[in-house]
Amino acid sequence: MINKQNSKIRMKKILFIAFLSLCNLAFSQSGKGTISGVVTDKEMNGEALPFANVFIKGTSIGGTTEMDGKYTLNVPVGNQTIVFSFIGYQTIEKQITVKENENTTVNQELGANEGVTLDEVKINATVSREKETALLLEQKKAVTIETKIGNQELSRKGVSDIATAVTKTTGVSKQEGSGGVFVRGLGDRYNVTTLNGLPLPSNNPSKKNIDLSIFSTDIVEYIGLDKTYSTKNYGDFGGANINISSKVYKGKGFAEINLGTSLNSVAVQKNKFYVADGPNSFGFYKTYYPAFPLNNYNFTTSWDKQTGNFPINSSIAIKGGDSYNLSDNTKVSFFAVGSFDNAYSYKQGVARGDVNVSGVARKNLTRESYSYDTNTSLMGNIRLKHKGHEFKYNGVMINNSSNSHDDYQGIYDVFDNAPEGGAVIQRQTFMRNTLYVHQLLGNHRISDTFKAEWGAAYNFNKNNIPDRRQATVLPHRNDEPNGPKSFFLISNDSDNHRFYSDLEEEELAANAAVTYQFVKNSDDIYKAKIKLGYSGRFKNVDFDATQFNFAINQRTTQPFIDDVYNLDSYFNQANFNAGLYTIRTFRGGLGTSTNVLLPQTYGGNQNINAGYLEVEYKFSDTFTGVFGVRGEQINQSLEYNTSVNAGQSELDQLQILPATSLKYTLNDKHNLKFAASKSYTLPQFKERAPFLYEGVVNSSIGNPNLYSSDNYNADFKWEYFPEREEVISIGVFGKYIENPINEIRINSASNDISYANTGDWGMAYGVELELRKVLFNKEIGENALSNKLTFGLNASYMNHEQELDKDKVINENPGTSVDFSETRDGFAGASDLLINTDLSFKKGFNNGMNFQSTLVYNYFSDRIFALGTEGKGNLVDKGFGTLDLILKSKLNEKLSLGISVKNLLNPSVERLQDNQDVTILSYNKGVDFKLSLSYNF
Repeated sequence: MINKQNSKIRMKKILFIAFLSLCNLAFSQSGKGTISGVVTDKEMNGEALPFANVFIKGTSIGGTTEMDGKYTLNVPVGNQTIVFSFIGYQTIEKQITVKENENTTVNQELGANEGVTLDEVKINATVSREKETALLLEQKKAVTIETKIGNQELSRKGVSDIATAVTKTTGVSKQEGSGGVFVRGLGDRYNVTTLNGLPLPSNNPSKKNIDLSIFSTDIVEYIGLDKTYSTKNYGDFGGANINISSKVYKGKGFAEINLGTSLNSVAVQKNKFYVADGPNSFGFYKTYYPAFPLNNYNFTTSWDKQTGNFPINSSIAIKGGDSYNLSDNTKVSFFAVGSFDNAYSYKQGVARGDVNVSGVARKNLTRESYSYDTNTSLMGNIRLKHKGHEFKYNGVMINNSSNSHDDYQGIYDVFDNAPEGGAVIQRQTFMRNTLYVHQLLGNHRISDTFKAEWGAAYNFNKNNIPDRRQATVLPHRNDEPNGPKSFFLISNDSDNHRFYSDLEEEELAANAAVTYQFVKNSDDIYKAKIKLGYSGRFKNVDFDATQFNFAINQRTTQPFIDDVYNLDSYFNQANFNAGLYTIRTFRGGLGTSTNVLLPQTYGGNQNINAGYLEVEYKFSDTFTGVFGVRGEQINQSLEYNTSVNAGQSELDQLQILPATSLKYTLNDKHNLKFAASKSYTLPQFKERAPFLYEGVVNSSIGNPNLYSSDNYNADFKWEYFPEREEVISIGVFGKYIENPINEIRINSASNDISYANTGDWGMAYGVELELRKVLFNKEIGENALSNKLTFGLNASYMNHEQELDKDKVINENPGTSVDFSETRDGFAGASDLLINTDLSFKKGFNNGMNFQSTLVYNYFSDRIFALGTEGKGNLVDKGFGTLDLILKSKLNEKLSLGISVKNLLNPSVERLQDNQDVTILSYNKGVDFKLSLSYNF
């Protein structure tokens, strides 16, 4: 009886509990509210933080933030704990009360966590600005059309310098043998290079932009390419603004050392590797010409090639950083990197000059070229952050050098001396470039609506060519090319010379802007933004050069040269005293003038003051526009005193530059973007200075009558982002250039190269494609180890044409004569087709190891090097492709190994004169093999 009663009681309890559970379930299903908000990044001054974790503690309710940092959760009513977290950042918990059918807004700012491990910090750093996915998100978010390539992608593709880095983006190719790049077929004069948004000086008197190959990717967080003009950038723009964003460290202390060794398959085959006498192995070398150089033979360096070290390349880089919390709201961090690397290269092939309409080369030579290059880089930065205020200092020092020996043999002048061959020309050149950059940057979030940013920079660059030597020895008789050699037939004083030059470029630059947000929409988000800014750059350029020509005398008594590689036996004090030669400058010899040692000079100032206004307005959730205008007052003054002429020239103009960008969001995966703008292109100092620069095959001279070109630009682009790491985009672009500037060959005895506004118009238009696809990404095992295969492709196809008007050139440049072979032709440097593609595989292992392999292929089609004149064809660089293999493995938590094989196809590099089908230049670069080790402390 009692048992039956107990059973009934237990049954009633079970039924009662079940009833309460059903009631609670019914209540909970109907009683829900929403939580939404925006997660921002404290380390980036309040920018949106994508992929942050947001969840309700003790439940399975949660997710990650979108690209714009937004999130929305459906949550049961009542008291809840919401948690915000992100790898390498602090985890924040907040108590909230959720009400039925109501939305609760919870915005949260996350900052870096000082207590995370080194690995976590490194992950955070790459997520912020180096990781491919993060930069893709920025591209998706941006209203403007922009491209960024981060350090993670550069490492995966085995890229070690910035010149190579930018060629991995759509529509960009590299000028062979230099660090210059072409963007949509437009070369050096049409591009702008900046570091953290502030301009960089040039390291070459003939170039507008600094050689990008001197920058190691060790200092880079990401590289941005703005191929569409926006008002924040300087208006001297036609191809792209290339902005190098330097590394900024925010996490826990770390130190790392990288060691590497490599060899080139062509250079390593040389039993002896030749360089010029004088410079050391580290590239820090300076010499001056001796006192009284015309009175005696006082030069101490040898004319003869010197045997260098065995051609094995090496590299070392040491970097580290740390950060400290000075208070709850104040943080200081620093990062520093120092590196040194060297490289040996060897080239062998033909070198021909001045090919006439019949296909006969005036100079027909073979060339052997030895080069030993060094690069020393130091960079450090300090970052101080207090609440919404951030201050950064960046300091950079780069010293790069090239020590080369070039040996030319063959026909010196088919119509004059050594017409059947036998000439030997040697040129030894040491070039050193030293760059110093100091930057101070500030970013201030004064309120939710008002932000200010500013930057100032001091740049100093010195390019030095101390004691370049050229020696020319000819057969003693023209009809005996294999007979005795001497200086008997030398007719030009400058065929044997020593050359000294210095270029100094000093610049102050400043940027400042304030941004104000206003007009909120129904979601309490600002939809209007106005930006007012100022930019200024004040550059001084100073170039001087002195060339000592060794004029051959007493021709009938000139001795035979027994050994053309022992010219110290001829150029010495004894033969100077004997009167076999005298030493002169372009201004004359001893006793001819009081100014014979006065260097050839040019220089001047370039001052640009600019103001801009930009308005961004979100017309709807799907349509946003940016409308801006920039005014630039430009003054470029030039003074010159050369062997050709002395005088001055000035450019002074005001440019009004409008720019518009529109973005239409079809859905959360598709964007349509449009941009239109006006910009201009200034001629450079060397292009306007009448200074004769003599090469072995060609010489060049400036034109003081050059003036600026005006550029009109338009772009339209469709972007599709299927997944976080994927993108498909197709863009079309067009450019119209008024009064384009070109390098031309003028009618003269030596067919010098000069510069001119060659026509009234030029145009280029084309299509660009970008594809990034994850082919598979499989997670294996309980540790979710990933096997991942990705594919990337970008390609561009372009049509380009410009007017070539000889009458315009002659009328605008009195005394100049030119006769173009065509009345219309393409742009120099423009390839119709560019292709970059890569395939990467990454595999993870249980012990923390991983392995990654990447195959990279690049191709550019034929492009014009120089326009043809007088019926002679264009000089054309033949297109070719390169294939690289990069292997990387993380062996444990501290040690990593890398192996790369570059230029696997080793194609022939050729330049030809197209109408006459004559090869002007040819060589093979060889295959590069590299082994590297990295150790984290």
